[in-house]
Amino acid sequence: MNTPAAAAVPPDPAPLPAAAPPVRGPSEAQQFVVWLRAVAPYIHAFRGKTFVVAVPGELIQAGRLNPLVQDLSLLHAMGMRIVVVHGSRPQVDEQLRLRGVQSQYAEGLRITDPVALECVKEASGEIRLDIEAAFSQGLPNTPMAHSAVRVVSGNLVTARPVGIVDGADYQHTGLVRKIDVQTIRFALNGGAIVLLSPLGYSPTGEAFNLTMEDVAAHTAIALDADKLIILTEAGGIARHDGSLLGEISEADAKRLLREDSLPADAAFTLRHALQACEGGVARAHIIPFNLDGSVLLELFQHDGVGTMLVEETLEALREAGPDDVGGILALISPLETDGTLVKRDRGLIEREVENFTVIEHDGVIFGCAALYSFPEDGIGEMACLAVNPQVQSRGDGERLLQRIEQRARAAGLKRLFVLTTRTMHWFLKRGFVLASVDQLPMARQSMYNWQRKSQVLIKQL
Repeated sequence: MNTPAAAAVPPDPAPLPAAAPPVRGPSEAQQFVVWLRAVAPYIHAFRGKTFVVAVPGELIQAGRLNPLVQDLSLLHAMGMRIVVVHGSRPQVDEQLRLRGVQSQYAEGLRITDPVALECVKEASGEIRLDIEAAFSQGLPNTPMAHSAVRVVSGNLVTARPVGIVDGADYQHTGLVRKIDVQTIRFALNGGAIVLLSPLGYSPTGEAFNLTMEDVAAHTAIALDADKLIILTEAGGIARHDGSLLGEISEADAKRLLREDSLPADAAFTLRHALQACEGGVARAHIIPFNLDGSVLLELFQHDGVGTMLVEETLEALREAGPDDVGGILALISPLETDGTLVKRDRGLIEREVENFTVIEHDGVIFGCAALYSFPEDGIGEMACLAVNPQVQSRGDGERLLQRIEQRARAAGLKRLFVLTTRTMHWFLKRGFVLASVDQLPMARQSMYNWQRKSQVLIKQL
């Protein structure tokens, strides 16, 4: 048996940059390399996936269209299939104001009379043209340089009238009846971005005003999209103290909606995000539009910047399997390189993978630790403890230690030891005490690396 690696919890590094920095000196160059390697697993995971992105009229009104288009073009260049659904509420309100007409709403929906319908058509047409123009940019020295993004739009949404509800006649306000999936997929397969407006058409040729959220949710369901991303001013679902929920399950979303404690706009958005997830969409994200690069930050950072709705919480603390070998190697390789951990080859990890416990989030391994048992001595070794630098200081090392202790107790072990060269104080704070090499089991003493001079710490279970 080869020598197990010494346990280590690496010190907290400087935060990774949200976007690639200019490469000027050695430190900036290394930071760029670290950043690019960190996002690579997400790029691999998302290539070929379908994302429906809901862009509210408020974002366009705030002058944030160009940065968003640049980010969506980047995703498109990485091989992601993008459908954009735009809203137009503030633009329609402005058109009505210019005509001296008061906007009318009931239960959060616009009552679309003939005048309002004309305003909807004008606003949607103008926004559609602005978005198409933004995707057509290709100026040198900009993120759109060398891009050739085609945008496809048209009568792809069939609608029906809302009708009269609780005495309110919604007139030309409608609901989505059907999405032209075949045409949208044909366009996506041809390398285009699909753009949908909040307008639908009936078989009789009538036009109906729809909500952006309704179109986006139905489109995501119809396409069996991998993600629905809704940009909002609030940027997510807030707790009572005002902080955002980073992740929420479908069950918790239903509970919040039943409690009727959310602001009306947040509840409306969450209801449609939940509708999409219940319809088979894997993830729904509610993110801020007033944060530059929020789509990239949400997709390529572990914690994101908004609220992600999932069927159940994505983070799993579990025992490792053969499919986790690559993720474990990617996690521990930097620590082996800087000498924190003893170097292990892939074959050894594959043979010993059942000894490992991992923390996985949305398919990516963010932490690992291994347990090696010496049952004749009633003791076990915790080795190869590593946590991704992006999520350190969040308690993942503590959780891994607790799981290793549980596994050791279940195996009938009474003590747990670690060998470490750099993180003695972390273990001392968690009940370990300094010990000597001769207190290790004989099988482990014979493998002790005297050149590393690792400190021995033991904990009574």
